[in-house]
Amino acid sequence: MVSVSSLLCGFAHSYWQLLVFRAAGGLGSSMFSVSASALLMRSVNDAQRAQAQSIYNSGFLIGGVVGPAFGGVLSAISLRSPFFVYSGTLIAASLTAFLYLHEKRLGKSIRNDQGSDERVLLRDAIKLFPYRIALIITFIANWILFGLRSSILPLFATSKLQISTAALGFGFTLSAIAQALLLVKAGKLLDIRGRKFGLLVGSSLLSSGLLVLITATHQWSYFVLMILFGLGGAFMGTAPVSVVGDLFGGRGGRVIALYQMAGDAGMIACPVIVGFLVDRFSYRIAFEVSALLFLYAIYLAFKLSETRKEYEIGFSEV
Repeated sequence: MVSVSSLLCGFAHSYWQLLVFRAAGGLGSSMFSVSASALLMRSVNDAQRAQAQSIYNSGFLIGGVVGPAFGGVLSAISLRSPFFVYSGTLIAASLTAFLYLHEKRLGKSIRNDQGSDERVLLRDAIKLFPYRIALIITFIANWILFGLRSSILPLFATSKLQISTAALGFGFTLSAIAQALLLVKAGKLLDIRGRKFGLLVGSSLLSSGLLVLITATHQWSYFVLMILFGLGGAFMGTAPVSVVGDLFGGRGGRVIALYQMAGDAGMIACPVIVGFLVDRFSYRIAFEVSALLFLYAIYLAFKLSETRKEYEIGFSEV
């Protein structure tokens, strides 16, 4: 679905056509992202779940770094060409799933033969306190890592800290490198020390970055906070989803979808709210409100029971 919609985007002749085709691609994206998360959770046990998730996240991170650079080269040829190449890579991804997730290659049936008593219903999942904590924390983490970092932070850096466009891009590269270097190690620590440990470390790193941001007056502050955001993102991108995996083991597509929707909601709400705060008050007020919101995430991380050990017995016994 995303491949076809991307191909159509390349042939779009108006803004509204482009908007409709990209929206259609979002439907397909939600399907494969939820399916991939469920498959990953079901493929590994809790002793390896965070490491597997960190490697999975590394793929997205590398693509996020390489994609814009490669797309920039393609756009020099034509602004439509990146859509065509993206469509081709997605066809390759589809073929990979078709060929390598086949029953004959796996040596077992891939049909969903779960009984009604094995399926995790959304109303039952919501009753679990650790699941609710995971939803709130991923909302707040994405508020910072995707919403604030990608919306008003670049404006603040260029207008208040007098950061050049090249230096701005270098800061994002530093953040990605820091996150990539720590991702696998962070996953291993989460599997050894537990999810609560990862949430507390990640929250502390992001809080430190927000503190630097609130008090920033020099250009070097921008690079320090971007590194802290990258290091914190290595933990916060892995720990909450590992909690969900510990609880449900990939059972219940709606449960996983709601978790991803919570993160998306943070990305969507943040630019609107902090943008309003900047227009009405100041950058500092917007950053302070975000910091206060993140203090609540730290509080929830302290309240969380260790899911890797406590919920090893399985959902039905909880």
